[in-house]
Amino acid sequence: MTMTEHTTSAHPPIAPPVADPAPQTARAIEIQCLNAFYGDRHAIKNLSLGFEPNKATALIGPSGSGKSTVVRCINRMHEEQVDARAHGKVLLDGDDVYGAGVDVVAVRRAIGMVFQKPNPFPTMSIFDNVASGLRLTSRKVDGDRVEGALRGAGLWDEVKDRLHSPGIGLSGGQQQRLCIARALAVEPEVILMDEPCSALDPIATLKIEELVEELKHRVTIVIVTHNMQQAARVADSTAFLLDGELIEVGPTDKIFTTPDDSRTEQYVTGKFG
Repeated sequence: MTMTEHTTSAHPPIAPPVADPAPQTARAIEIQCLNAFYGDRHAIKNLSLGFEPNKATALIGPSGSGKSTVVRCINRMHEEQVDARAHGKVLLDGDDVYGAGVDVVAVRRAIGMVFQKPNPFPTMSIFDNVASGLRLTSRKVDGDRVEGALRGAGLWDEVKDRLHSPGIGLSGGQQQRLCIARALAVEPEVILMDEPCSALDPIATLKIEELVEELKHRVTIVIVTHNMQQAARVADSTAFLLDGELIEVGPTDKIFTTPDDSRTEQYVTGKFG
């Protein structure tokens, strides 16, 4: 089965959440021997790492450790940068997203991305920001899909009476949830979050963290964070990277209380980084 077939037929359209949503089976990711470069700089070194379906995995490590590069490699955004390249395997339920003939648009539809700084399209309304992904992937745009995505991002009640107002007019936290709604609209099975709360205040951060817990009912989540407390709150498992190498991965409680590697212990206790 091709990447396109997987991503267009695996799950039904997003519906408004109910009080106790029934989990959907998302898709697993497995990275095998991934190497990534920026010109001559070897940023990711022989990384092998798995991400369980319907779980949140945190990537932690000091600046420059390769966390953001990893998530950009997962949905093939890394190669869009000048002089950047990667080789290895990134398997989405066994399908290599770097395989010959793979549709990159289909990859990015299945694996959504939320960036560090909220980036709603400044000239578009709230409605059109959410609908933009549907249009780019040649899917039908209708009010139910947009409403479902906004509900999934926990934003519907706050914006339902101003859908045609500019998305850029929302608060920072609302803009970030709008970007999550935009990703949800195309029905991804994985969402990558690269420091999604770094530009937000504590109240907006809490809403994003609560949303991560809700989203695990239907997607697999990878979240890059410098905030150790945030990783401890939202992640089921945590991977520690240092200088482009995986040092340790395991259940979050273990990583933060009884890590196997002394470098992990030093980092999570604030002795460096």
